[in-house]
Order: sequence, then C-alpha cells, then structure tokens
Amino acid sequence: MRSYRNSETKPPIMEGLIPPQELRIPKNEWDRPPWNRWAFQNVRKLLKTSNVRHGHREIQPLESNIQDLTNLSFKSSDGTSMSIGTMVEETYTDGFLIYKNGQVIHESYFNGMNPSSLHLAQSVSKSIVATVAGIMIGQKLLDPKELISFYLPELKYTGWNGATLQHVLDMTSGVKYSEEYTNPTSDVGKTDIASGWHEISECYDQSIDWPLCIWDQIISLKETDSPHGKRFDYRSIESDVIAHVMEQVSGQDLADLVSTKLWTQIGAEEDAYFTVDSSGYSLASGGFNATLRDFARFGVLYLNNGLLNQEQIIPKEWVTDTMTGKHGLFDECSEEIFPNGRYRNQFWVEDNSKKTIICRGVFGQIIYISPEYNMVAVKLSTWPEFSNKNHTINTLNALHEIGRTLT
Repeated sequence: MRSYRNSETKPPIMEGLIPPQELRIPKNEWDRPPWNRWAFQNVRKLLKTSNVRHGHREIQPLESNIQDLTNLSFKSSDGTSMSIGTMVEETYTDGFLIYKNGQVIHESYFNGMNPSSLHLAQSVSKSIVATVAGIMIGQKLLDPKELISFYLPELKYTGWNGATLQHVLDMTSGVKYSEEYTNPTSDVGKTDIASGWHEISECYDQSIDWPLCIWDQIISLKETDSPHGKRFDYRSIESDVIAHVMEQVSGQDLADLVSTKLWTQIGAEEDAYFTVDSSGYSLASGGFNATLRDFARFGVLYLNNGLLNQEQIIPKEWVTDTMTGKHGLFDECSEEIFPNGRYRNQFWVEDNSKKTIICRGVFGQIIYISPEYNMVAVKLSTWPEFSNKNHTINTLNALHEIGRTLT
C-alpha cells in the first residue's frame, strides 16, 4: 500500500472492531509510510505515553481573520508557479495554520485531523524541550557554560566528557552518533529501540548490544569524531542528554517539567503528551504530541519575545540568543536548505542575517517563527519520506510568499 493524498480515497486503516490484518499497523512500521498517515494522530493507541497537563489557566484566544490562500501562487523548487492549495496537497498536509499580525488568517485540517487532534511533532519536540531548558537557565537552575558531566557525572566516561551544555544545545559536541533513519542498526535506529518505538525483530542483528532505554544508549556512546565545539552535526540523542540534565537538576520527570514550566503557562487549549521508554522516560528528541493551535500558541510566544499578557514566560535573553546568538557552525547538508543558516539552542535559524527561527521534524513537521513577517506558521504533515528537499523548499517558499503579500 502506498501513501494516499488528501484528495484520494482514504483506506480504512485500523477501522472496525477487528481490522483485517492487512490494515493493522505493523509494530515496526507505524511511523513509516503509509501507516504514518493514521499513526501520527493516534500515537497513544500504539505506544506508552506520559501526559503533559495544560492546567486551568484561561485559554489564550487566537483571533481570526480567515483569508482564502488556495490560489495564492509562489515559485516552486523547479522554478514553476505553484499554488498554496497544490503545495498543501502535494506535501501530505494534516494541519496548516498561519498567524500573522496578531490574527489567524488561515487554519485548515485534512486526513481526518481536527482542532482537538493531537499530532506527533517528531523533532519539533527538541525545540519544545529546549525552551524549558531556557526557562531553567533564566531561573539560574542551569548554566549553558557548565560541563554536562557536572550535571550528569556518569557522562565523564562517555564521549560527552569535556562538552558543555551549550555544545549540546547547539549540537556541536564531538560525540559520534549516526543519524541514518533508514538503517535500523545505525545509532538513531538503536534510539528507535531504546525509546520503545520499535521492537528488536528476528531480522535484526542479534549480536548487537541493543539499548533497553534511552539512558542505556546515552552512556554507551563512548567515542568522539571531533573536538567539542568544532563542528555542527545533527544528532537526536543530544536532545535527550539535555532532558536528562533537566530531570536531574529539577527532580521532576520531563513531562511534568514541560507541563509546569511551559504548557500550563501558554494558555494551551488541550493537554499534550510524550511517548515514553521502558524506564518511563519521556522522549525529548521526537516524542511530543499536541494540537495545531497549541503549537501555534507556542510559536506566538516566541514571536512576542516570550511575553504573554505582560508575563515573561520564556526569558527574553533566551529568545534573543536563539534568534541572534553568535554561533556560526553549520554543515553542507543543512546549507542546501538554509544557505546562510545555522543551528542554535535546538532551533534552526533560517538566515544568519535575520531573526526567523524554525522548529523542524521529519515527515514534514514545522513551526516557522518570523519576526520579519510578524508571522507564525505551523504545518503538520505525513510525508512518504523522512526528508524531501522539494517538499521543504516548496513549504518555505510558500511561507515567504504569504509573509510578503498578506496582511
């Protein structure tokens, strides 16, 4: 079965009291196409999870001035004209929201998603978790200049020995970790096992010492392939190191930390949740799930320099550092999408000369926060591929056209 577009007939995946075998989600394929089109809105039915409470704070309203963006055109990755409507269809969109100049000007749902649906964020989770780290830095509970091993002494005997918290926030530690999504025996493949997302199947190499939880994998990573601070290399496990630091310092588990320091403070409309591993640890690197509108509220908080109703939820210094911090390291692969970009505090910086920051996740998750356009865009998707350069460029080009032309 191939991934279906929103305009096509939706197959009855997991429908009925007892779905037929061919329409049940395979355990080790739930996050892959075509199953991800159903699974990313139903993760709680597949994996163990931990709730992130939104609390009793008054819901932060999102004023609306809805405009029809369907026929707005932009230049696509191949140089031809493409409409927003076509981009939404071709990039397997589940939810799409544009907040500009203080109002929601577009909000649409597809593939069975609705305003109360919670959707897997993949690596957008990294930015959510790092924001709470930023709050803790503002509260003097964490110091980005401090060694990681100060907070987690066990890491003196790993590749993180000598790395600072800032190195890990910027993914510039020298720890050796392979992010090969399609290779089940790569380090990120082992993370799939450690996180509880996948099981060790019979076809896997049984001689490998598979980690049983994320902490097991962290302490197993002994090697470096670069001096700390000398290169940027995108490695998901760095986000989980940050989360373990946060848990150690606070004495709270990650889901409670995100709830008390962020989700209860932003006027969220719904609870969120993380997937958890066999030890009960919430997966910082990719396991966060929330609604389209609550992801937008998170982005708007950054757009407003961390302020909500005159209350500083995220330290302004953290927001400023994330958008304009003096960090020049990047890699050739990332420069294909962001030629003048960088990575800071678990956010992608689109252009070193501007302030736009981006939260990104595989299969097409994005929160686009642009002070230049006074705009936040959220797009939740289920691409048939982990990454797709054309889908990424077309999404970004569409957002630039919206930012330039609409009020």
